[in-house]
Amino acid sequence: MEKLKVGIIGCGNISSIYMENCPKFEYLDLVACADLDIQRAQAQAEKYSICHAYTVEELLADPQIVLVINLTIPKAHAEISIQALQAGKHVYCEKPLAVTREEGQRILQIAAEKGLYVGSAPDTFLGAGIQTAIHLVKNGAIGTPIGASAFMMSRGHEHWHPDPGFYYDVGGGPMFDMGPYYLTALISLLGPINRLSGSARISYPERTIISQPKAGEKIQVQCATHISGTIDFASGAIGTITTSFDIFGGSTLPFIELYGSEGTLLVPNPNTFGGPVKLRKKGEEDFTDIPLTHGYVQNSRGLGVADMAEAIINGKTHRANGELAYHVLEAMHGFHDASESGKYYVMESTCDTPAPLMNKLEEKI
Repeated sequence: MEKLKVGIIGCGNISSIYMENCPKFEYLDLVACADLDIQRAQAQAEKYSICHAYTVEELLADPQIVLVINLTIPKAHAEISIQALQAGKHVYCEKPLAVTREEGQRILQIAAEKGLYVGSAPDTFLGAGIQTAIHLVKNGAIGTPIGASAFMMSRGHEHWHPDPGFYYDVGGGPMFDMGPYYLTALISLLGPINRLSGSARISYPERTIISQPKAGEKIQVQCATHISGTIDFASGAIGTITTSFDIFGGSTLPFIELYGSEGTLLVPNPNTFGGPVKLRKKGEEDFTDIPLTHGYVQNSRGLGVADMAEAIINGKTHRANGELAYHVLEAMHGFHDASESGKYYVMESTCDTPAPLMNKLEEKI
């Protein structure tokens, strides 16, 4: 079995699950990690038995590394991804693809010029829960899709994250942090977006960190923390979405609901890989739990990287690809642009709806 040698840049909070999962996938051989803090890279390399702990420059110069997983903070995503591409390496980036649309376009342009692959998180839509929902929609379980609702309601990362400041910096906020999960799931279910509208605000200009080790420190908020929008999909379906870091009293709203001519589908949390999936057909009194038809129920972050590696080896198109990630990036900016202008934002990009995975009896990545 051919494997691609992989290096991870960025050894922060999210890196552990990638390092834990990479050896589980057939097509990935994780051989190096790097960080601006070399001691942090060394600690992660020792913990996860990774051969090399590098500086960023050393990792990019290593000729054996074919694919770079970019796990840096959002403001560094474009810079590191571009450096990796210019070094001749395929790159898979944590979400979002970039902070600005211009950076995202530049990443895709360089990749196209060099014949390299670009991928981006989230890959949770490849998990059992959302893939089961996709299977149901494609097989007519809710009839013709009419609409969707999506809600990400949170009190903010200062309550739990060890270093939450960047979530409130430029390129942060609930839409850029969590919007990629919800929008990617919606696009995988309903297809690309034509236009959207939005309203956005900064509810609390200053936040106090509650979590350790920075408890008591103040954060000056630089990005909108409560955003609501409407989405017109090219398929004709209409969606609504709210993402917020300002919900201190809790919420009972669903993660995602899909409404069709023949029923309603409850889609699981798009920040997870599992279920539950619930269906209520027209004329029925209650929702029914639907058994998951696909694999990858547990936290399988890195699944998108493995799917990309398999595509590179076999000359195929991967699912968590750069065009999808850029479409999501443009949409997230579109909500903010629409709020500022008071007008619809018409999308300039589009993307293919990601191909479904096979069912759990057939798939293996």
